[in-house]
This record gives sequence, C-alpha cells and structure tokens, in this order.
Amino acid sequence: MFKVLVSDPISDLGIQQLVDAADVAVDKKPGLSEDELVDIIGEYDALLVRSQTRVTAKIMEAGKQLKVIGRAGVGVDNIDLDAATQRGIIVINAPDGNTITTAEHTFAMMMAVARHIPQAYMKTVNGTWDRKSFLGVELRNKTLGVLGMGRIGSEVAKRAKAFGMEIMGYDPFMTEERAEKLGVKLASVDDIVRNADFMTVHTPLTPETRHMIGKAQFEVMKPGMRIVNCARGGIIDEIALVDAVDNGIVAGAAFDVFEVEPPADDHPFLTHPKIIVTPHLGASTVEAQENVAIDVSEQVLHILRNEPFMNAVNMPPIPANLQSKLQPYFALGEKLGSFIAQSTEGAVTEIVVGYSGELAEVDTQPLTRYIVRGILAHHLGAEQVNVVNSLHLAKVRDVNIVIQKSHASKDFTNLVTVSLRTKKEERIVAGTLLTGYGPRIVQIDKYPVDVTPEGNLILISHNDKPGIIGRVGTLLGNNDVNIATMQVGRQLVGGSAIMVLRVDKGTPKDVLVQLTNMPELNTAKEIKLF
Repeated sequence: MFKVLVSDPISDLGIQQLVDAADVAVDKKPGLSEDELVDIIGEYDALLVRSQTRVTAKIMEAGKQLKVIGRAGVGVDNIDLDAATQRGIIVINAPDGNTITTAEHTFAMMMAVARHIPQAYMKTVNGTWDRKSFLGVELRNKTLGVLGMGRIGSEVAKRAKAFGMEIMGYDPFMTEERAEKLGVKLASVDDIVRNADFMTVHTPLTPETRHMIGKAQFEVMKPGMRIVNCARGGIIDEIALVDAVDNGIVAGAAFDVFEVEPPADDHPFLTHPKIIVTPHLGASTVEAQENVAIDVSEQVLHILRNEPFMNAVNMPPIPANLQSKLQPYFALGEKLGSFIAQSTEGAVTEIVVGYSGELAEVDTQPLTRYIVRGILAHHLGAEQVNVVNSLHLAKVRDVNIVIQKSHASKDFTNLVTVSLRTKKEERIVAGTLLTGYGPRIVQIDKYPVDVTPEGNLILISHNDKPGIIGRVGTLLGNNDVNIATMQVGRQLVGGSAIMVLRVDKGTPKDVLVQLTNMPELNTAKEIKLF
C-alpha cells in the first residue's frame, strides 16, 4: 500500500483516481508548516502540492520513503529540484493542463477588445445608453498574427480559423511543413507587425523575447492593430504600447499579464479607455485546476507502480560510475548548447552532437540532455526546458538529433562538438575540459579558439584586415563597454576571421548595430553565458 500526502488545496475530482486506487491511501492535510511536514513526511511515498507548500531540502531529507513529488500546475519554483535529484526523488508537473483554458481566455480577450465589451458594459450599468461610442470590428476576414506557435498558440490558431481569420504564425522552431499542417502562413515578427490586424503573443519570456514588441515595432506597425497578451508580462513594452494607442497606431489592447504583478495603482493600463485588463486569469477555470491535478495524479500512480511516466522536471538518477565521468561535462554541454543557439539564426531543424575520446566509450545520453536543454532554453525559456524533457521537446518540434562518436579526439582527451542546423545556416562549436583550467570552447565553426564559456561575450565575424581590432576596441571604449579578454581565430592571412570578446557588462543593441556597420566587419552578436 502506497501512501500519498496532499498538502495543498487540490480538487477532489483531480485526485479521485488516487483515492480510488486499491493500492494507494490518500491523506489531505493542507496548511502544514515546514516543521509539521518534516514530522510526518517520513511515512509517505508521494507528496502532491500546488504553489503554497514549499518543498525544502529539509522536508525531503525527512521523507525517507518519498519517491515522487507532484506539482499540480506548471511552475516548480516552490520545490528544491537539486535536493530532489540528489535524493533520487522524481518531481513532475502538469504542463498541458491549462492549454485550452488559456487559449479560450485569449479569444475572450480578443473579442472583448474587438467589440469594446467591458467599456460598453460599464457605461450601460452606470445609466448611459450609448450605442454610438462603441463601433467594433468583425474577426472574419481579418489577419491574426500569432507570436509563438506552441501548445497554446496552436489552439488559438485553430479557433481563429473557425472564425474565418487568416493566420500568420511566428515560432523559432516552426517549419514550413508544420505550418502547412496547421493551416498557418509562416511569418517573421516583422511580417506580422506590418500586416496583421490582430496580434496575440504566446512565447515564453526570455532575454530574446523581452520587449520583442517595442517602440521600433510600433513605428512600422499596421495602423489599427489590436493586441492581446495572455502569455507573460514583459514580452510587449507596456509604456511603448500606451504611446502607440495614444498616437492611433494601436486601436486597442487586452492584457491578462503585467511586467510587475500586481501592477502599481498608477499603472496607465488601469485607467486607459482603450486597454482591457484582467488579473492573470489565463489558467483560472474549474476545468484547468482539475485537469492539472488529474494529470499529476495519473503520473504519480505510474511512478509508484514502476510504470512509464511523463512530465518529470528533474534528472533521473545516474549510476555512480557514469555520474563521475559525465558530471564535469554537464555545465560545459549546456553552455555549448546555449552559445551555439545564441549565435545562430533561423528555425532549428537538426542538432548533431559529436563525442570524441573517452566519452565515446560511455552512455552520453545524460550529457546530450544538457546540450539540448542549452539550445532549446534560448528559445523556449529556462523555466520551460529541463534535462528530463529537453529531448521530448525537441522531438515534438521536429528537431532531429544525431549522435556521433569517435575514439579519436585530435589534441584533447575528450571533445564535445555541437553542430546546429537551421533553415538559414549551420554552425559548429566544440569544447573540452582542460586540467586545472576547467571548461573551454576550443572551436567555433572552422576557427580554433580558447574561450572560457562564461559571462557577457561578443562574437564578431570579420575580414582579417589591419586595424580592425583597434577600431572595435575604440568603438566599445567610446560606449563604456570594457573588454576583459579577447580571442581571435583565423585560417588564412587576410581571409575571414572571428573575434570573441568578454566584456564586463551587457552590450547595448545600438552598439552591436554600430559594430555591424563597421567596414570589414560582417556580424556582431551578443552571447550571455551564466
């Protein structure tokens, strides 16, 4: 008989399959303190929580029988994942449970902003019968731009087609083939900004997506655009949006999320007549709350019964002998993935990972998971991708993963090579561990280098001409960007070359543009590795 403790309020329907299981006993004890949980957790095999219970290392240390912790929701920031992994406790969540609910809320917001429903309601209940001030627009025959074609974005697109809308979709992983299956025209962010009548965002919030719709986009936006954000605050620049509405560029907006939640009392969204707001209700339905609990309960049963399961968010135990060989390479692998993802443009189609030397003799799948996580996290966000689900997320996005092994490793005991192929280009990065020095990037494309993969970097491709290094240094210095180290790689004198600079802080975008515009310099990309 397995014992399951439910320490947060979770719907009875959501855990009914656990209650009904002949081999499971369920105790519901919400509101326990950490010390109270420590006192009783030792007798339980599983713990189910939502967001109230903080599952600390102390609790897990006392949970001698704990096999699994289930989070009835998406985020797991209230669970100490490192402590769980060290103790071999599987942590699972429910990433799909709120998909339909959020898609429907997006559509509710879209229709509300198209027909001025909240504004008309308030005026009517306050005693004013005003039919002239609220002239709306139909959704039929309008173009909807969907930024982010993951689970939620795809569901929004399906519903929009039923309303007779044309769909333009942007997603860094969406291929032409997948877009065609969804009945969506594959487009860039710029295409959507310039041509769509409605726009909805469904991307994670990452350094790349923060303010992806800002002043520059509003300046070229199709007049009369209506914008919906039920994803994450910060994807759209809130102040720039208010200016765009006031200037007649944006006809209306509907936001369920804010950069800071709850918003300040004087936030301009709260009093603007053309902006609709709700308090982060995207997942707030009875069905969604039940669905996430049902999903987690099902996976908990599978784990307790030693059956195949899904949605784990921490690393499964690795045999001690394999752990000792691979552990030093985990950080290197993830940073190689992050480096190549940040330096490459276009929809990812294939990841080729090469292991040379002693690494070719062991099971490197755990290391591959870290590499793929580094690549996908750049596009999907670190909170969405972990070392357990990274290979699955790559598969569902039609990203092919190829593993190559060779006992020869050139000048290194071990060498990890990552090749990333996109619709636009292919790039290569290779790294190793140097005794006494730690992780190193030793190859970028065809150029040998020696780069420590950490901090703020600038990757420059240029022509090998006299004076270019000095001009780069002068431009950065004039813009208060201090160079800590520099590496230059080339194959032929006077040919193509690369430059990798480590700088003390992030590089402003306008400085990167100035670098790119310099004579003999081709590209300049900022890469952050932390």
